[in-house]
Amino acid sequence: MTAALRLDRVAAGYRGAEVVRGVSAAVAEGGWLAIVGPNGAGKSTLLKAIAGLVAFSGDIEVHGRSVTALSRRQRAHEIGYAPQNPLLPDGLTVTDYVLLGRTPHLGALARESATDRSIVEESLARVDLGGLAARRMRTLSGGEQQRAVLARVLAQRTRLLLLDEPTTGLDIGHAQALLELLDRLRREDGTTVVTTLHDLTFAAQYAGDLLLVDGGEVVAAGAPEEVLTAERLRRHYAADAEVLRTADGRPVVTPVRPR
Repeated sequence: MTAALRLDRVAAGYRGAEVVRGVSAAVAEGGWLAIVGPNGAGKSTLLKAIAGLVAFSGDIEVHGRSVTALSRRQRAHEIGYAPQNPLLPDGLTVTDYVLLGRTPHLGALARESATDRSIVEESLARVDLGGLAARRMRTLSGGEQQRAVLARVLAQRTRLLLLDEPTTGLDIGHAQALLELLDRLRREDGTTVVTTLHDLTFAAQYAGDLLLVDGGEVVAAGAPEEVLTAERLRRHYAADAEVLRTADGRPVVTPVRPR
């Protein structure tokens, strides 16, 4: 398997305290891995470690190269990262904000080119924000801001996307539209996608593989239908739930009131 991302016994945390430990996983080129687990399991910390935002031990390889061997600019060429709660600078228009995604491609003191502007316009069109390009970021709805964040990452033009809870604040229709867009990027452009997702049904519908994390450790990994079981939901989420199946066999997780 040609791996776009490979983790080998990765541990990461803050101020010397481990939040995740012993994580090993691989994602094929053009694959989609969803990292799932209860609140506080370490999902976001693991994503930040891959993005190079927190210290880690073990090894993380992106397209066959250890991330520790990459400069910050090289890493920005390889990895696009969108946090769950991004910092939105005051006063920026949507276009200006998405242009930030082109920063790794600009030389010292260079200004954006016509090509950069064209890439930004294409990115905005792909997330259906072309009509809001001149609006201030602060005036957008929560869902529109989420799509602008994705547009900025798309403008970065990387082969690996790391998205921390990309459907936060989106209603079911907009969440589905965003995930469909990511899946189209994966299929058409060969982009590899790694997301954290709270919604287990969405994770099962879109991701090829799940990594279930609890207490900072991987407790299950594999295809959604293998990972998501009622027993695991009870053990790791303290949830009473049933795992149903769609017509195409994908799991649907539905809560059930305790008797």
